Amino acid sequence: MRLIHNIGELFIPDVTTAPVVNDVPLSSLRDAWLLIEEGAIEDFGTGSVPVSERDAIDAQGGAVVPGLVDSHSHLVFAGTREDEFVLRSSGKSYLEIAKAGGGIKRTVAAVRAASLDELVDLALPRLARMLANGVTLEIKSGYGLTIEAEIKMLQTVQRLRDLQPIELVATYLGAHTLPPEYRSNRSAYVDLVMSDELMGRVAEEGLAEFCDVFCEETAFTLEECRRVLEKGKDYGLASKIHADQITQMGASRLAAEVGAVTAEHLEHIDDSGAKALRDAKVIAGLMPGCSFYLGVPQAPARRILREGIPITIATDYNPGSSMVESLPLVLSIACTQLKLSPSEALIGATLNAAAALRRDSRIGFVAKGMEADLVVLDAPSVDQWLYQVGRNAVRTVLKKGRVVYEKP
Repeated sequence: MRLIHNIGELFIPDVTTAPVVNDVPLSSLRDAWLLIEEGAIEDFGTGSVPVSERDAIDAQGGAVVPGLVDSHSHLVFAGTREDEFVLRSSGKSYLEIAKAGGGIKRTVAAVRAASLDELVDLALPRLARMLANGVTLEIKSGYGLTIEAEIKMLQTVQRLRDLQPIELVATYLGAHTLPPEYRSNRSAYVDLVMSDELMGRVAEEGLAEFCDVFCEETAFTLEECRRVLEKGKDYGLASKIHADQITQMGASRLAAEVGAVTAEHLEHIDDSGAKALRDAKVIAGLMPGCSFYLGVPQAPARRILREGIPITIATDYNPGSSMVESLPLVLSIACTQLKLSPSEALIGATLNAAAALRRDSRIGFVAKGMEADLVVLDAPSVDQWLYQVGRNAVRTVLKKGRVVYEKP
């Protein structure tokens, strides 16, 4: 048995299921304690500690929150694109850079040239830094765009699971962008994305749980995305969709029509798209770090919440449009720019994000019987933690009750 005591604030949403609309009533326990037995939360409360326990963690008045869940990332990649960062600072848009030959295609070339071992070696230090923020992490493919390279990316995720303690969730994103060799034959590439040799192998070998598409004028049309997602469902892959990020094409409505788990980005969502997501019970995945990084308007988070749609908050960590590893930093951006409260933002990176990855039966909550996936902060409250923008306030990270990171 393990005890965490002297907790300044223990964050406990007043709900028993996820996802939830982020502005639900919340509560927290002050001067609290929490008991862990065999990797799960056994009990918690306030006042005197119920047992004398040697294996104890003194929170020293810091808050304890559920382990963070980053439900949208592109962490496996090779190469860098700092020249595009400079171009954007001089006024070029992400779309202009992509049309001029930059963007995703640059990273595709680097990933194709890298070996699986090289991709693993590049990813491990990124994961170590993310572990210091206490995350479970989704990782998408989509920088390979050939059978060999897409499989290699997803096998990298498999290898990474064995080398570090973060739980990793893989998403197949073969429909990320049209590779240059298929520029004159779009339909052939869409067929490849859905083929037995690629999508079928991903499903058969258990390389991914989700199928994602990038529905955008620089990527794939509504009908192409529909075909890919429906085929993915045939293979047992749940649907996700990059929707309404750069232009309004009706992608959020498509997410509702195909029964996607999440529609992600939504910077340009319209009223009909929001209503469709609400009626279909699709989770809205927001990426405030991406808009911050690109210097573009944020998704209308308050309007989405008023529609009654649960929101997740994720980094969208990738080498082109969101070179931002820190989920706590992104949560602070969600407060300052999306006008979410700290507790609303945290719900977006805990219980709602766990639901977006279909992990909410195990993680994302502080509740009896849930996995002891916890973060101990050296800030006394969630409000103070996110108020201190950019400061790493994580003291201790536990996965299944085991300490996997302690701040030096």
